[in-house]
Amino acid sequence: MATDNPVTAGVAGRYASALFELAQEQKRLDEVDRDLGTFQALLDQSSDLKRLVNSPAFAAEEQQRALGAVMDWASIGATTGNFLKVVARNRRLFAAEDMIKSFRSQLALHRGEVAGEVRSAIALSDEQLSALKARLKSTFGKDVRLDAKVDPSLLGGLVVKIGSRMFDSSLRTKLSNLKVVLKGSG
Repeated sequence: MATDNPVTAGVAGRYASALFELAQEQKRLDEVDRDLGTFQALLDQSSDLKRLVNSPAFAAEEQQRALGAVMDWASIGATTGNFLKVVARNRRLFAAEDMIKSFRSQLALHRGEVAGEVRSAIALSDEQLSALKARLKSTFGKDVRLDAKVDPSLLGGLVVKIGSRMFDSSLRTKLSNLKVVLKGSG
């Protein structure tokens, strides 16, 4: 079934939709969301796991075995674990991060929230995230669900992406803009 919805378009969107429907049916949306967050954090922290997920050099069986061990260690629930194993068996594990984003976008839509991402040079405290969410809520008129990521290359500041809108107040961008201005005035 084709869709015009960009959230569910493509392979990642179709898999995420299937997981969303299953989790909703089982009344486990929060559990699956938490498990996907755990898996994403593991991917962010481990270059070996990221390589396993993204490399076509690993056989589906190897990916499934390794994922099983990781999911057992991380106490990832059966619904999410089985989903990731199916994704590995179908050789679509390379799209897992996009599936997670798509699932979270669908969950935010379901809850009447806006999904977004914030990247910062250092980890934001819970207080800073709450203040940012409050500010974004006043801008968008809806609760904002943020996935926070650390990106040391920003040097300082934030990059916030909500839908197709991006707010870039990073030091890296400001320095790049200053460089352009200085080259132009010389």
